[in-house]
Amino acid sequence: MTLDMRSLQQATDWLAVAVVVSLPWSTSVSVVLIVLWLLAVLPTLTIADGRRELLTAAGGLPVLLWLFAAVGMLWADVPWAERIDGLGGFHRLLAIPLLLAQFRRSRCGACACYGFLISATVLLALSSLFALLPTRALAHVPLFGAHVKAYGVPVKDYILQSGIFLVCAFGLISAACERWREARWRTVAALLGLAACFLANIAFVATSRTTFAVAPLLAIVLGYRYFGWRGVAFAGIVAAALAGLALTASPYLHSRVMHSFIELRDYLNMDEVNSTGLHMEFLRKSAAIVEAAPIIGHGTGSIAEQFRLAASGDAGSISAVTTVNPHSQIFAVAIELGAAGAAVLLAMWAAHVLLFRGAGLMASIGTIIVMQNFLSSLVNSHLFDFGQGWLYVFGVGIVGGTVLRNAQIPPSVRPAASPGVTP
Repeated sequence: MTLDMRSLQQATDWLAVAVVVSLPWSTSVSVVLIVLWLLAVLPTLTIADGRRELLTAAGGLPVLLWLFAAVGMLWADVPWAERIDGLGGFHRLLAIPLLLAQFRRSRCGACACYGFLISATVLLALSSLFALLPTRALAHVPLFGAHVKAYGVPVKDYILQSGIFLVCAFGLISAACERWREARWRTVAALLGLAACFLANIAFVATSRTTFAVAPLLAIVLGYRYFGWRGVAFAGIVAAALAGLALTASPYLHSRVMHSFIELRDYLNMDEVNSTGLHMEFLRKSAAIVEAAPIIGHGTGSIAEQFRLAASGDAGSISAVTTVNPHSQIFAVAIELGAAGAAVLLAMWAAHVLLFRGAGLMASIGTIIVMQNFLSSLVNSHLFDFGQGWLYVFGVGIVGGTVLRNAQIPPSVRPAASPGVTP
């Protein structure tokens, strides 16, 4: 291998790290870095590298889903501009096999995880600052003035922020479990302390209802991973206790949860337009739309048109609202590609869970990334959202490639793990 190729591979690795560091902060910066990463990584991969990943379920199923969506444009009864726009949501899946191939050979997988954690921790500190200080005071500070968006949310939105914090919290808890086995109590305490800070921000500052619902389920998954069925029971009890404590101690969280029930009641009784009601209406209409074309769907790019056709009632009523986002990843795929497309999507998630079935912290982090995306995508179209979608792609690609690389190295010749990282 020439020195130039070696340097290009190193640059590609650090560009991937830069992408994950930037994703919590800036869409435009992330787009630029993703394009630069793509231009840099393609010359470093061989046909054999691509073939190897495409022949695996973890790398091949995302490409198969994209191919299905590309072919699905042929039977969509909408203008070609809408078909092409619909395919755009699937494009990022093509990066998964590239990242898996790249990080099979790279040693920067742990660096990417550290970089993302540091980036999220800085965001946590800034979010706490925004929550503690009056927004009007921060608006006059040049550094913050352009970024004051909402209470405790300095950049992006509360849905992405709380999702990032949830992944970091459970990643830190996983690291604490690894260190627990080694009786490194100070490290365990530090990791759990930082995890508690992330969870406290979710409970007291800014959370999405999806994050609050997903957190106990992730705890159960983690409990089973480390301690089997006893861990499931213990995690369930602890999660229920902490959820109850958070609802009692946090007026903000209590208000968010209770408001959801009030919105649901209003939707059922009065057809009132509200956030929870819209979610329920979109899910109801999605089921009916899928039922009309259950096998291969209505074609790629057809979501907006199908919701326009399903709209009814007077203008301003919830039944007359249309959307391009059914607020369910499974329905988003099933509307366009039917049960066949939804089966490929579910198979892809399953393949990525199986990719991380081994032991070690990196495998545990991969499991958290996949399960958080899967669970949240039941009521959101997160693979089609920029922040959540790219976090999934780079998370699975980087961590998955690292896990595959570690599996290829005999334990006797593996380098010593960095603190907090178990190969």
